[in-house]
Amino acid sequence: MSASNGKGPLPITEGPECQAQVDPLAALRTPDDPPCDVYLTGTVFLDIIFTGLDSAPVRGTESWARGMGSSPGGVANMATALARLGLRTSLAAAFGDDHYGEYCWDALEQGEGIDLSTSCTVPGWHSSVTVSMAYEGERTMVSHGHEPPPEAVFNQGGPADCPPPARAAIASLTPGKRAPWIAQAAHRGTRIFADVGWDDTGAWDLAGLPDLEHCEAFLPNAEEAMRYTGAATPRAAAHALTEHVPLAVVTLGAEGAYAVDRRTGETAEVPAIAVEALDPTGAGDVFVAGFVTGTLADWPLADRLAFAGLTAALSVQEFGGSLSAPGWSEIGAWWRRVQSVEGQDPAALHRYAFLESLVPEEAARPWPLRRAVPTIGFGRLG
Repeated sequence: MSASNGKGPLPITEGPECQAQVDPLAALRTPDDPPCDVYLTGTVFLDIIFTGLDSAPVRGTESWARGMGSSPGGVANMATALARLGLRTSLAAAFGDDHYGEYCWDALEQGEGIDLSTSCTVPGWHSSVTVSMAYEGERTMVSHGHEPPPEAVFNQGGPADCPPPARAAIASLTPGKRAPWIAQAAHRGTRIFADVGWDDTGAWDLAGLPDLEHCEAFLPNAEEAMRYTGAATPRAAAHALTEHVPLAVVTLGAEGAYAVDRRTGETAEVPAIAVEALDPTGAGDVFVAGFVTGTLADWPLADRLAFAGLTAALSVQEFGGSLSAPGWSEIGAWWRRVQSVEGQDPAALHRYAFLESLVPEEAARPWPLRRAVPTIGFGRLG
């Protein structure tokens, strides 16, 4: 079966990981398009992930993990998720000139095909590192790093900032701060999708997110949405957020996600897919990447939510952030597998039936795929 979106076949190519890749924007591309689909910037971490812990580490004792892995983390989680879904992704970040930085640069540029032309290597600056411990479906992290020096020249909101043209950009908003590149990108016609972290100030004031005015979509979790709006429920919070941004998407954890589009009056709610979570690291980034992919491809709102939730559910079944981001091979394998389950709920299958026209037969390889070796000490798999 060839992939199709109703307007002709979607091209299938061999990507950096030597697996079939689908271009979800094939029918929309023109010669005048910008060179990249999605631009993002932020801090790249080297993530070291321990899994298979029976419980949280106990003070004064030594804990042994049954599994571990290393991979680029931080903003690299989002960049990798986008690239594996077939979007041309450009990342601006500073990399240390240590072995960690070299590993992360190679893994992203050579391993994932991410454009790093707006990134730079900073002599004498060491890479940021996060150690993540996954247990009982949760995670605990310890991180260390420093801000890159002022002389680091890359597009991360500095006064000389000039983001490249792109269909979309993903920004992580910081309470009380503006990132100049967001306004510049929006002025060029780039569609801005934003998430937000926990407000350590405790203010939870939407006026403290000045760049929200430039955003097309805002994707907080339920707790963040309710705190920012004062609404009693996540769904009410989503509606309240559309007074500030055209499209609000609120993730509901195990309940799925809810979205409101102010421009069309459309709402959508899709339940989560029940899975046994190994490591939730990066699941939120994968959700955003899936939603951005569906939005740029002009899918219906409910399909975008379903796709985002599916990609996030697939990611938590493997360890690591960028390591676990699914590509079309995993999506195709999941779709074939659920159709073969005896007694499968027809309504559930119908919800994801849009995948049938997207996933090529060639992509339905065994899942999960092993994408990288588990430590920085060995070379990557071809």
